[in-house]
Amino acid sequence: MTSLKLSAISLVCITLALLTGCNDETRIQNERQRKEIADLGSKVKANNLTIAQLQNKLNDADSTCNVKTETLQQKVTALEQDLEKRKQLIESMSGQLLLGGMALPIELSTMLEDFAKSNSEMISYDSAKGLLKFKSDLLFEKGSDQVTSAAQASIKTLCSILNSQEGNNFDIIIAGHTDDLPIAKPETREKHPTNWHLSVHRAISVLKSMEADGISPERMSARGFGEYRPLEPNAPGKKGNPANRRVEIYIVPKGV
Repeated sequence: MTSLKLSAISLVCITLALLTGCNDETRIQNERQRKEIADLGSKVKANNLTIAQLQNKLNDADSTCNVKTETLQQKVTALEQDLEKRKQLIESMSGQLLLGGMALPIELSTMLEDFAKSNSEMISYDSAKGLLKFKSDLLFEKGSDQVTSAAQASIKTLCSILNSQEGNNFDIIIAGHTDDLPIAKPETREKHPTNWHLSVHRAISVLKSMEADGISPERMSARGFGEYRPLEPNAPGKKGNPANRRVEIYIVPKGV
């Protein structure tokens, strides 16, 4: 294990220590996962030390001791494979924690809070999660993934914040959501067969608008949850709920 790998693991641990703002149930789950990640990190460091010791023995081994050298090499290979599995597990668990959102540096958070207040009819901001929520009924044309002109102006302002010195070191996850109201119009279904399609297409439309306003594509990803993560109960009989029609924008550490 190289010092570069250890630095990466340390960066993950630092990032995880900053995660806050979940509800009680999520916070308990995150704390459990943080402990598991810390334990994995300790095991990674221990294995790294063992690999270094074995590598030293290999370097010192007499060239005539082929059997001994081969045995040591097998141990090194096995440990390196185990380290890679642990690293992947750490990255996976870290990603799960970040889905709950995280608090941002105060300077950036203040800028986003002011931005949301100036667009309060359309946007809300959760400072504990680094999360912006756009109301889809104001963000898009009805039954469409086309961003309205008013929303485009707000997105342009947001992009200037995210490209500032305070925001440039963060990436963006864009997640679309719908209510449970079925897509009725045939012409709409041709382009968006299901609510799942519509949620993804809307997230991509916001992503493309942000790209047009100067956000690097490497910093962004798009997701869609359809009707399956409602904020509030939908009305009975597939009648929906405006609160569930939304696009969420998570501001996360670069490279996550």
